[in-house]
Amino acid sequence: VKSVDGLSYSVERGRTLGIVGESGSGKSVSSMAVMGLHTSRSARISGSIRLDGQELVGAKQDDVRRLRGQKMAMIFQDPLSAMHPFYTVGNQIIEAYRIHNQVSKKAARAHAIDMLDRVGIPEPRSRIDAYPHQFSGGMRQRAMIAMALSCDPSLLIADEPTTALDVTVQAQILDLIRDLQQEFDSAVVIITHDLGVVAELADDIVVMYAGRGIEQGSAEAIFNAPEHPYTWGLLGSMPRFDRPPTERLLPIKGTPPSLIRVPSGCAFNPRCEFSDRVRGDACTTERPELLPAGSGTGAHVGHGAACHLPTAERQQVWAQEISPRLA
Repeated sequence: VKSVDGLSYSVERGRTLGIVGESGSGKSVSSMAVMGLHTSRSARISGSIRLDGQELVGAKQDDVRRLRGQKMAMIFQDPLSAMHPFYTVGNQIIEAYRIHNQVSKKAARAHAIDMLDRVGIPEPRSRIDAYPHQFSGGMRQRAMIAMALSCDPSLLIADEPTTALDVTVQAQILDLIRDLQQEFDSAVVIITHDLGVVAELADDIVVMYAGRGIEQGSAEAIFNAPEHPYTWGLLGSMPRFDRPPTERLLPIKGTPPSLIRVPSGCAFNPRCEFSDRVRGDACTTERPELLPAGSGTGAHVGHGAACHLPTAERQQVWAQEISPRLA
């Protein structure tokens, strides 16, 4: 089973990449591969993963462990299960910091208190000795962010960082991630199914479907001039505050395919309402490549979509048929 197939992206320090897709599209699996969290028994990884020029695929596990936490870190979607229930929050931050820095426990504790304060934990000097279950969901996520950023990593991966949080706390966590990214100048990868999250944070976006990247480009290009029918469907299925609550959403028909039996050709073909506009049987026999889309100017620089429908026709469909539905 190919959970991820042919995915390619890059992100620089100070920028945020949003990876968007439905559950099972390969978003989290790809991030776990970057972090080196797959065992040789659970996954086989090929290709190239580079961090600051250092190749991670095929690297020794000890070398990857030294990088994990120091140069790359991850915020998991459920901090309660990601943190050890038998150790205080402070001890877990202290341990993560001391593994990569030759400092005394006293200095590490002072650093942990400072990190808890920077992520907005009230009374950090007393809270540092609390256990994960004694924190609220939002505070646990803040503590997880403090742990992830304690060693000033080059890359921060946030996997559904606002899952199970109420709307107010979600906004606070997103603001916190943005503020800390600017402070630490980290590259950030946000993994989510929520287009509202990437609209808030992302500079660039990769849209995934059935383990493949099917569209990528700047956030401006993806939201203002998307090129792939699947992206059109995602935008159409979003609830909007400027619309009457009784107005029906525009769902994508069908269900995502099983990765055990991915459709031949374009994986989105069985759900695509525009495949009949493609001449011949390309949609069912040929896998489309992620090629540059648009004119190459303005918002379309670096914008690409994996679709057999000609670029000019896709742009026309968006402008004349899809965009008016969403206006």
